[in-house]
This record gives sequence, C-alpha cells and structure tokens, in this order.
Amino acid sequence: MTVPHIEADAQPPGAPGPSEYPDLFRTLDWKVVIADFEFGDRLPPDDMIANVNIVPRVGDDWLMIRFESGVWWVPGGTREPGESLDETMRRELLEEAGAELLDMRYIGAWRCRSTQPAPHRPHVPHPIFFRAVALGEVRVVGEPAVPPGGELISEVAVVPLEEAVERFRGTGRADLADLYRLAARISGDGAH
Repeated sequence: MTVPHIEADAQPPGAPGPSEYPDLFRTLDWKVVIADFEFGDRLPPDDMIANVNIVPRVGDDWLMIRFESGVWWVPGGTREPGESLDETMRRELLEEAGAELLDMRYIGAWRCRSTQPAPHRPHVPHPIFFRAVALGEVRVVGEPAVPPGGELISEVAVVPLEEAVERFRGTGRADLADLYRLAARISGDGAH
C-alpha cells in the first residue's frame, strides 16, 4: 500500500522545518499513535483524514484549552461519519472552546500510524491516517459545549503567544508550543 504524504509542491522553498521548530517536526509518540508533522496547505486525501486540530487566534492573542488532567491542548478531535473537515473544525471549536470559526487556512497535518490492532472508531482509516491542522480566527461565544462522554475542559484561555508557548512547555507539550509559534509566523506575527 502506498502511504500518502502532503504533496511536495505544497512545501515552498524556505518552508518551516526542524531547524526552526524541532519539537513540532520530530517523531511524536502519543502512546497509541506515532505521528510526524508535515507542513503545507494542501491536505492529504480526504478519506485518509480522521482528526482535525485548529490553532485558534482571537485578535492578537491565542486560544488554548486545558483538560481536567491539567494538560494544555489545542482544540480538535475525530471526524464524525459523513462530516466535512470544516464541519469538524466548527463542531470541535464549539464543543471544546465555546468558540465559533470566522476564518481558517490549513497549515499541515500529522501523518499518524496507530499501534492498535483496530481503529478507535469504526469509520476512521487504520492503521495510517492524518490529523489535519488549521490556523483560524475565532470568536468566543460561550462556554464549551462538551457532549456526554466527551473530554472535560477545565479552562479556556486566550493569552499572548509567549504565554501559550510557556503553558504548553510547562505541561510537556513542546510540540504544541512550536505549532503555535509556527502559526504566529504564518499569520504575520514575525519570526517566532
């Protein structure tokens, strides 16, 4: 089986990489998934995308969520059957951050390999799948609307970039710190 990647022509000369964002571009071990980030605005085939994440911007600041476990995270989750990527992004933002999506652009994807014998949900690709990543402008409209059985959110924070980076690193998520730095660079906040 040929395993797709983000198309090479989607990665322009001078594209961000491991020298600038080493924690984002290293191979990550998420216990049941091994993941590698691929930068680019062209996504893998739609039927290979199981999950989404969105790096949300609120004006000049950045939104992040904290699970009850204390770990800071970026909003996102698994697609529902028949759901488009945009629909998943909008639903996940509302559920996890109480926010609505105003505008977004795709910035890459994690190429993931499950170490489990079966997919965690029957409709998602397995063992290879992608987690699409977007940068988005959002507006907080209320409290998180976590569905029954969903991961509980203890805090939604809108903070300056430096504070987001510090919080992610403080809970062992240097990869997400680099992801937010990359998003800031893409959105024109200078070299981060």
